[in-house]
Amino acid sequence: MRKLKLDELNRVGVQEFKEQEKLPVVVVLDNVRSMHNVGSVFRTADGFAIEKVVLCGITAQPPHREIEKTALGATESVDWIHFADTLTAINSLKAHGYEIIAIEQAENSTMLNVFKPDTNKKYALIFGNEVNGVSDEAMKNIDGCIEIPQFGTKHSFNIVISAGIVLWDFFAKLRL
Repeated sequence: MRKLKLDELNRVGVQEFKEQEKLPVVVVLDNVRSMHNVGSVFRTADGFAIEKVVLCGITAQPPHREIEKTALGATESVDWIHFADTLTAINSLKAHGYEIIAIEQAENSTMLNVFKPDTNKKYALIFGNEVNGVSDEAMKNIDGCIEIPQFGTKHSFNIVISAGIVLWDFFAKLRL
């Protein structure tokens, strides 16, 4: 077996990416502290061709060297917007027809493996702060909550791992 060279991957350019059909999903980052996490989420968002990334509160915004270190240019391909707070972002997304889903461990959450996204809906997936998770204010204004099943000793995944798992699941369920 031979690894493919970069020119054999047939990736689209930024302009072609901007024009292609997107997965009906936006990622909302609720006060994410690490710029490396922000950049990695952008790169993951590019990989699954989601609509946009919504940055809230203290979440750093491009352009920034620390974001670009992990985004590897995805801040140019993936649309993004910043809101001063997560509640304002949620209200705006609801007004645009998005179902608001927190990715969190919570009472009455739905396990990711049993969640069935509706192909007629648009989703805004909220990923929380690295220490405190999705804010209590955001949790009071969501339409649903998805939990990633875990089987080890740790209580959570890193936000980037969570985003990768959830976005792959949405892509697989909505596009494959």
